[in-house]
Amino acid sequence: MTPQDYVQQKAAASGSSFYYAFLFLPTERRAAITAFYAFCREVDDVVDEISDPSVAAAKLGWWQKEVTQAFAGQASHPVMHALMPLAPAFGIESRHLRAVIEGCQMDLNQTRYLDFPGLTKYCHLVAGVVGEVAARIFGQTDEATTLYAHKLGLAFQMTNIIRDVGEDALRGRIYLPLDEQQRFDVKAQDLLQRNYSERFSALMKFQTERAHALYDEALALLPTADHRAQKPGLMMASIYRTLLREIEASGFQVLHQRIALTPLRKLWLAWKMQALGRF
Repeated sequence: MTPQDYVQQKAAASGSSFYYAFLFLPTERRAAITAFYAFCREVDDVVDEISDPSVAAAKLGWWQKEVTQAFAGQASHPVMHALMPLAPAFGIESRHLRAVIEGCQMDLNQTRYLDFPGLTKYCHLVAGVVGEVAARIFGQTDEATTLYAHKLGLAFQMTNIIRDVGEDALRGRIYLPLDEQQRFDVKAQDLLQRNYSERFSALMKFQTERAHALYDEALALLPTADHRAQKPGLMMASIYRTLLREIEASGFQVLHQRIALTPLRKLWLAWKMQALGRF
C-alpha cells in the first residue's frame, strides 16, 4: 500500500463531513488535505482508542518526534510520507502539526474546563489550527481568511462537543464549561446517567445558540476575494450547521445516541454549495 493509498483509506473510513468537501477539490489540493486530515485522525485516534493514558502519552510523544524528523527529511510514517512532499506548496509548517498534537495531549491531562475562554484555547489547537491549514490548502489569498478559518474551526468544534456530550462523558471528558453547567444546574452525574431535563435542554440550547453565532461570525469574516477558493470550508459549514439543526430538532437527545447525517445527505449538501453556492 502506498502512502497515498493509506491516507485515502484513513480519510474515507472516518465517514467525516470533511471527506465530502474534499471530493470537489483539484487533484493536488485534494491530496494535501487528505494527507493532513489523515494526520489529524491518527493523533486523535491515539486519545480515543488507547485506554491507558501513559501509553497514549508515549504515542503522542512519538508523533511529536515524527513531525520533527519528517520536516528534517526523515519521515517514517506513511501519513508523513504522503504529506511532506506537499507541505511546502501549501504553507504547512511543523508548528501546525505540533499544535494539533498538543491539543490531543490536553485531552489526556484535562477532562473539565472552568469556562468558555479556557475551552477556546483547547478548541484553537484541535480545530482552529486545522482550519488555518485547510484554508491554506484550499487556496487562501487574503491574510484575513485566517481569522475566518479560526472562527469556523471553533464553530465546528462546538458542534462536535454538542453532538458528543453523552459519548464524551462516558469517556470521562466533559467539555461543557463548568460555570455554565452550574448556571443551568446540570451536574456531571446527570450526563453520565443520561438524565434529560428542562435544565439540560436549556444548557444545550445555550450552547447551540452560541455555535450558530460562531458560524455567523465566521461567514462575516470571510473576505470576498477568497469566497470561491474557500468553498470546501463552506461545504463543511453547511453540513455541520445542518447537523446542529438536527440536534435542535431532536430536543437535544444526545446523551444516549450520536445524531448524524446520512452520507447521501452530506454529499447533497456539499454538492449544493459547490454548484449553487448556497446552504
